Amino acid sequence: QVQLVEYGGGLVQAGGSLRVSCAASGRTFSNVAMGWFRQAPGKEREFVAGISWTGRSTYYADSVKGRFTISRDNYKNTAYLEMNSLKPEDTAVYYCAAGPRGGMMEPSYAYWGQGTQITVSS
Repeated sequence: QVQLVEYGGGLVQAGGSLRVSCAASGRTFSNVAMGWFRQAPGKEREFVAGISWTGRSTYYADSVKGRFTISRDNYKNTAYLEMNSLKPEDTAVYYCAAGPRGGMMEPSYAYWGQGTQITVSS
């Protein structure tokens, strides 16, 4: 089992930056891939970014490529999502997820955090 807790959500103006963290406990963190997903009001949850268990491989949704950066610190059992040049359409509940395979699809992740709200004002 892996327990995930997100931190760092909040309100930010368009064009601003924000970093959210995902603290993991339980099963060895360094053996699982991590991902970030988001769900905007009235929309389905969508993939945002993913990172391999080594941290050497990262991948992003086209909508955030070049603006968001995913990273992880296996010594601190924490994953991060650095968000720059934020847009109102980035407003959503952001979830971190962990799983042995990773990828862009939700079924690849076995463990999920409770989510943190990020609101980007125009």
